[in-house]
Amino acid sequence: MDKKVTFFLGANSPSGFYSLYDQMLPPAQARRVFLLKGGAGCGKSSLMRRVGAALEEAGEKAEYIVCSGDPDSLDAVIFPALGAAIVDATAPHVMEPKLPGVVESYVNLGRFYDHAALAPLRPEIEKATVGYQSHYKRAYRCLTAAAQLMEDDRALLLTPTLEAKLAKRARGILSREVKKTGREPGHAVQRFLSAVSCQGHVCLFDTVDALCRRVYELSDTYALGAGMLTALAAGAMAAGYDVILCPSPLFPDRAEHLLVPELGLAFVTSTPALPYTGRPYRRVRVDAMADGETMKQFKSRLKFSRRVSAALLSEGTAALAQAKAEHDVLESFYNPHVDFDGVYAQAQEITQELLALRG
Repeated sequence: MDKKVTFFLGANSPSGFYSLYDQMLPPAQARRVFLLKGGAGCGKSSLMRRVGAALEEAGEKAEYIVCSGDPDSLDAVIFPALGAAIVDATAPHVMEPKLPGVVESYVNLGRFYDHAALAPLRPEIEKATVGYQSHYKRAYRCLTAAAQLMEDDRALLLTPTLEAKLAKRARGILSREVKKTGREPGHAVQRFLSAVSCQGHVCLFDTVDALCRRVYELSDTYALGAGMLTALAAGAMAAGYDVILCPSPLFPDRAEHLLVPELGLAFVTSTPALPYTGRPYRRVRVDAMADGETMKQFKSRLKFSRRVSAALLSEGTAALAQAKAEHDVLESFYNPHVDFDGVYAQAQEITQELLALRG
């Protein structure tokens, strides 16, 4: 069975929720986008899964966007060849139409709630909602503290000498792997491949294996290789290839992984806490390129920082797990009072409209 192409378009970052939803589809190529509105338990994820399965069965390629807080929940399905998507457009990834009626349409799943049945549950729903939000606030405080320690280590080790070594390695890889096409420069799209979630710090390495047969594994404990990834992306685009640049959820302005699907080529960051699970084509030992004397001199400090930042990340993910538990409680209140026959009928309507785009 083929592995599904799955990414995140949002991240739980030290500054709160970080969104890449504006990069879901290139604006000029977008033809049809359904913006789902409705609260907990109203069937948004179920609708998207039904439509995604139906279009895949009809032969369309789908890209699944899962929730950064709960990777078992679906936030969007993109059909690149159709220029189409269905997306949960509610908080924290609120989306509003740019070309309403031309490209985007609202789909109000809230109309399938039984309001009379839900009204007596108001106190319980309000309590669960407040608890859910408070756990996220704690998670972000933990992520902030962890990121500060990680940044301290990186600043210690990322010297001009190391940057020069990494730039040289990038040039060597580009000369070997990326041949010029003579085409116009390629474009970059951003997707998160990893997330800090209720399931821990996770990475969707199956997506790498689904898109790329040759994978460079960057053994990089201290996030030193971001500049190298940026240089590789720039070189690939200059040669005429489109790239998928994957930022770090803890440092969204910094590259963590890079995919060049047309070449079947990927560069993934592998750490002791989150190692690449596949069989790499080649390895780049970034840690070994750092200054050995500095590593030796500050061994205790680096060990302390890794231990404490790992503990803080664990606390953050525990808070996200508590938020997930509160959300499950919310859904348990709502689910029995949703007309799912109506939701599934809506899914069928959307499926037919998307299939009609194929002409």
